This record gives sequence, structure tokens and C-alpha cells, in this order.
Amino acid sequence: MILPTIETPADLQALSYDELNQLSQEIREFIISSVTTTGGHLGSNLGVVELTLALHRVFDSPKDILLWDTGHQSYVHKLLTGRRYGFKNLRQRGGLSGYPSRSESEHDWIESSHASTALSYAHGLSVALEAKKELIGHGGNRHVVAVVGDGSLTGGMAYEALNNLGHSDQRVVIVLNDNGRSYAPTISKLSEQLTTLRLNKSYLTLRDRIRKLVPHMPKAGQAAYAGLHGFTKAVRELVTPHAFFENLGVRYVGPINGHNIEALEVALKSASTWDGPIVVHVLTEKGRGYEPATNDELKMHDFKLPPRLNDEEIAPQSFTQAFSDALLTLASADERIVAITAAMAGPTGLLGFQERFPKRFFDVGIAEQHAVTAAAGMAMGGLKPVVALYSTFFSRAFDQANLDVGLLDLPVVFVFDRAGITGDDGPSHHGILDIALCLAIPNMTIFAPSTTQELPGMLAKALSLSTPSAIRFPKTLPQPFDGKTGDGLEARKIQQGDGSLCVLAVGKMATSAFAALHLMGEDAKKITLYDVRVLPPDQNMIDDAVKHARVITIEDGTRHGGAGTLMVSAVRSRAQELEMPFPTTRILGIPRAYLEQHRPDLLLAEIGLDPEGIKGAFTRLLNDQPEFGHEVPEAPRPHFL
Repeated sequence: MILPTIETPADLQALSYDELNQLSQEIREFIISSVTTTGGHLGSNLGVVELTLALHRVFDSPKDILLWDTGHQSYVHKLLTGRRYGFKNLRQRGGLSGYPSRSESEHDWIESSHASTALSYAHGLSVALEAKKELIGHGGNRHVVAVVGDGSLTGGMAYEALNNLGHSDQRVVIVLNDNGRSYAPTISKLSEQLTTLRLNKSYLTLRDRIRKLVPHMPKAGQAAYAGLHGFTKAVRELVTPHAFFENLGVRYVGPINGHNIEALEVALKSASTWDGPIVVHVLTEKGRGYEPATNDELKMHDFKLPPRLNDEEIAPQSFTQAFSDALLTLASADERIVAITAAMAGPTGLLGFQERFPKRFFDVGIAEQHAVTAAAGMAMGGLKPVVALYSTFFSRAFDQANLDVGLLDLPVVFVFDRAGITGDDGPSHHGILDIALCLAIPNMTIFAPSTTQELPGMLAKALSLSTPSAIRFPKTLPQPFDGKTGDGLEARKIQQGDGSLCVLAVGKMATSAFAALHLMGEDAKKITLYDVRVLPPDQNMIDDAVKHARVITIEDGTRHGGAGTLMVSAVRSRAQELEMPFPTTRILGIPRAYLEQHRPDLLLAEIGLDPEGIKGAFTRLLNDQPEFGHEVPEAPRPHFL
């Protein structure tokens, strides 16, 4: 076994190519064993084994700066930089992050869990190193290397950076990991994009010459002409990437076999001597060496463990599936409904829609800004666009949602999956800002289902509005509730109390508040509980809350500028209008902190948003005890500069 002897990248230098090939196989076996036990990003890492080995043999990390984008393809990099033992707790509290992490290692420079950012970092770092005379060719001996691909070049920010790198002629090595996929092959088709720029003049001229020549070739006949398509495809491979990048002022090398370590090293060493930005185009196979991944596009990208269930327990329907079913039903009856996503068709539940209505489905790649403004254009034209994103990625398109949708008051429906605490993907993926961001947009209506049964009615209502709206729901499976649903834009009163305390609970927090009541014994009778359902809040609910001595709000979004802030303000304003005493108020929510990766239920318990914690908050407020909140373990911060 070679892998146990690799503790630092320097340990790779003495290995022969035969030994490196053996190490590649051992690394794949290790990653498959680890990820199928803990969950994580599988296919992208199996595809970059040889590439990562070559990078660490040619460049001297951390003196040379290696940047990974997308960051989920950095598992092999972690293995080679002394973190093998952390994989047993991958994406768990105390274990390795699923992305580069500055707190883990000096070899990790950025925390690139949101795609298309590394080239901008590379531009800035090269400028900084040049200013300090540390950059290669500018008085120093350090390189800046950005590994991009696996969908990251479907984001517009990457092209902004490419344009600026070419314009400024900054010395950066760009490794394009072209596996033909981002999250699924239908999303980016990156290789196809780079090799079918059919309007390239050089390619068109060469193609036309060949087409005129072939029929006149002696003894060529039909066989030669039949081979023309394959030949011209090869020509496109050679011509169009070169023209595309060099028109931006970026040198191009490739394509290179991404599983041939010797060829990779030759190309990378050559690129490292180029005085300016250069792209090394590398062709890799996503999921290489693991047939279950290569045969399953979703499993290939992100291997998920099954939910924890008892032996006789049946998994409840997920919010994602409920949304998928509801959208298909509504779209079958209204051909104006279209669906848009940003490289997340499977995870957001749109594969069924794509299959049923392919011409009404739009996957724009990792380009949330474009997705939102394109949806605005569709709404202008009379369609009913539904934009399905992870909650955490909505922040990337807030400007477009605010000014391209909100300012024009267009009926675009946003659907935010993975809202609230998401768990194992860490601080970058918790979906805790969507409520606060959406509330900042005038005329935006926000729906927060507490159960999957709420989703069909909420989606139908959202699609009937003439103004922007959003529906947000969690990754976690729904918990048992009272079996009832609300209606329209109204809140739902779950229980009437005696006027001592009114609880306004948003989304999944309504189920936790309901569970908390069952822990309170006789005191539960003092509590009025609302499932808020819709924001801005139902005025009838606010009128009722004002009649109570105390009001507490609960949400699984940030409590700074979120639903609680809005509802408490509404309660106080209404009390002032009615010349009534202000109720004592409390806001429960996610604190202003970067929360570590952890199981969602345990992380919610740590910040007092599980049934036990909520019960404690109810009890303290009923007893008029001060609420000091909960100390929250923040994500670790970098230990080096």
C-alpha cells in the first residue's frame, strides 16, 4: 500500500509512474469507501485523481497557491495534504469539511463551496503576489493555479474573471477540468460548449475547404464523406477552444488526457513557464472507477445516505417530492407554467417536469443571476416562471430578484429548497438568509409550509399572484403534525390559549412548537399557537397576537431582519394604533454566526430550536424570566494568514 505513506505532497516526488498509477487506484478505493459510508461528493473526486497527483508533483503547495472551483472536487487534494484520518468523519462535526477549508490546512486558500469564484480569487492573489515581488516572473518564485470545471464555467462570474485576467495579462495557470458535466450531463455540457462554437471563422473556413475537397479525392467515395462528420468534430476540438480563450487574451493548451499523469505533468510544467494567463484543458471522466456512480447521474455527483428510520418506519414524503408532484399537476393544466433551475434539476425536484415538459424546462447551469432575470423576461411575456434553487444560492441573485423582478413587480415564483439549517455541507450551505432577503423586496410574498400537505395549495396560490412570491422549505423530512392545512394568504391557528402567550411559528418551526406544547403539561393551555404560513403576516393573526400579554416568534432563518423582526414590529405598531399596552416580545431564530457542519437536529438543539429548547423559551417567558439566548459554536476561523 502506497497511500498510507503519503502525508505531504513532497512524498509524491520519489514515486515512479507505475507507483503513481497504483496510488491512483488506492485513492479511488479509499474515496469510494469513505463517501459511501459518510455521504459526500463522489463522482467529481473520482475524476480528478490523476490531475491532483500531477498538480502536487509540479507545484509546491502551499507556497504555490492551488485554488479549487468547484470546491467539492478537492477530496484528493485533502488526502495528499495530510488529512486522510479526517475522512472517517467527513462532513460531520469535528470531521473534514466537504469543501476546502482555511481552518483545516494551510494548503486550502479559499472556501469555494459556491461555484465560479476561483478565477477572481486567482486574479486578486496574483496581483498581491506581484506587488510583493513574490510572483513567478516578477521577482519571486510562487505560482497561482486555479482548478476550474465540473460546472464552474457555466457561471458568469468566471467569464468576468477570464476577461480581466486576459486584459491585465496576470500570470495565472488555469486548469480546466472538463468532465462534460456539472451536476448532470444535460446542464452545462461544458465540453460541447467549448468545442462547438460553430461561428468561429477559422473552423468554418477549414470545414468548408474539407467539404469541397473530399468528393474529389481519388478512391475516397462514400466512406470518406461518411467520415467527414467525425473528422470535423475533431477539428472543432482542436480549433474552437483555442480561439475562444485566446480571443480573451488567455493562452490555451490542450485538450490533455486527464488520466495520464505523465502527459499532465508535461503540460503543467510547460504552462507554469508562460508569462501570462494560460488555460490547460484537461479531459476527465466523472465517476471514474465506480460503475454505480457512472450509471446514476445524481449518485455520481453527491452520494446521499438513506434517512435514519426504524425497522418498521416508512419514510415520509419529502418537501422536494411534494413540490415536484404539485408542480406537475399544475403545469399539466396550465401550459404557461415554465420551470427554471441553475444546475439543480434533480436536487430541486424538477426531473419529472423536465421529462414531461422538455420545452418548458430551462437549466441555465451555475448561473443564478441569469436564471432570475430570464424568468423576469418570461413573466413579462405572459409565462408563469417557477425558479427552483437551493436557499443558500438565492443570495447570488438577490440584485436580480430585487431590481429585475421586484422593481418591475413581476409574477416570478421562487422555490427555495434546503431552507434553514441544512447540516453536513456546513456554513456556506445553511439556507438562513432567504426570508430576510425576500422581505427586503417590496411586494414579495413568502410562503413557508409547515408540512408537505401545505405545498400544493401554496404553489397554486403563488402562481395566481400578479406579484413576486417565494416558497421555502427544508431539506429535512417533515414531522407528524395535526393533519390540517391552511388556506390562501391566511395564517392558521393551531391552538387557542388563555391570553398569556401567543406563539407565531414559521414553517417547520410550527411542528417543533407543536411538539413543545406536549412537553409543557398544564402550562400548554396558556399558549395560543399559530402556523404563520405567509409573510408579510396575516393581519388577523397580528390583531389576535396584540391581545396577548406575551408574543414569541420562531423561525429557522436569521433572526436579524427576518420574520420575527417583521412580526414583532407589526404587533407593536398595531398595539400603538389601538392604544393598547405593548406585549412582551421575544424572537427565536438563527443567530448572526457562521454555523458549523452538523446534523440539522443536533445543531438546532444547540441553538435552542428543538422542542426542548422551545419549551424552555416558553416557560421562561411565561415566568417573565429574561431571555439571554444560546451560545452558538461558530464555524472555525482560519489559523493562518
